[in-house]
Amino acid sequence: MIPVRILGTASLLPGRALPTAELAAAAAPGRDPEQIVARTGIATRHFAPAGATAAGLGVEVLRAALDDAGIDATALRRIIFVSSTGGDVLGPANANAVAAGLGLDDTCDAFDLNNACMGFLAGLDVAARSVATGLGPVAVVVVETLSRYLTPAKYRPYLVFADAAAAAVFGEARPGEGVIASSLRNRGSLRGIVTLAHPGVVPGPVYIEFAASNDALMQSALECIRSATDEVLGAAAITLDEIEWFLPHQPNGAMLERIVGDLGVRPERVVPVVQDIGSVAAASIAVSLDRLRRTRPVRPGDRVLMAGVGAGTAYGAILLQVGSRS
Repeated sequence: MIPVRILGTASLLPGRALPTAELAAAAAPGRDPEQIVARTGIATRHFAPAGATAAGLGVEVLRAALDDAGIDATALRRIIFVSSTGGDVLGPANANAVAAGLGLDDTCDAFDLNNACMGFLAGLDVAARSVATGLGPVAVVVVETLSRYLTPAKYRPYLVFADAAAAAVFGEARPGEGVIASSLRNRGSLRGIVTLAHPGVVPGPVYIEFAASNDALMQSALECIRSATDEVLGAAAITLDEIEWFLPHQPNGAMLERIVGDLGVRPERVVPVVQDIGSVAAASIAVSLDRLRRTRPVRPGDRVLMAGVGAGTAYGAILLQVGSRS
């Protein structure tokens, strides 16, 4: 076990809730919005309002997570800023702006991490290993402003992707809590399924592109999540039935149902969020972790299995055993 403790979490959804019917009128005129809701499993989502910055959202959500943890920002030794779309700037790291927004100087390091929809799990793995070797507390801040790269003309991503932010603060563990097993992998042969081009490389506006059908995306996601889950459970020498909580990446409602059904997980062990927030890339698992801690009876010793897949193709799973909140 890698000893680490969840000290606090938070999540936020910027802007107002946008119903699918409103977006469908622009992206798919003439189609029944209810059919789109049924197909995507997404009823509402949020787009950050004009003028909102990824760094600003990161500061806001991290402050809330620090309040939940009961510690001051000056206690942090590391800030990891996670985003699938690069945040506000290519350089310097967006994490620098988050640190500055918290008034931090000379107290911690700060850097960015991009691993598509697997970014939060990759950040969690780095945070756990940092804490276990004496560098903690560590904050993982996920900010996704995907709406910047959406257009009604490309209706598939427009009707599923959305914006969200979440943060988790990790610190020194008590006995019996930490990462039991971690499996992070990459399947480079599938790297072109979902892409977002570098704005300095291609001419004109940059948008999220799908290069595979929904069926192909779902099949590859199921294979990767199954592989990662089996590896983590094997390393921990336990079965899926012994896991109290399962938090998978939630690309859309249909895929969430397929993931849960394919693995045979009981629905009450899952925290669905996609129907309310849309597909929010790396923030998906982070938001569901925050909601798990706030809305479910999580008990000391409970095991939380987080598994996901993202463009790259990145995939993996982390099995975490939690302690008490006091």
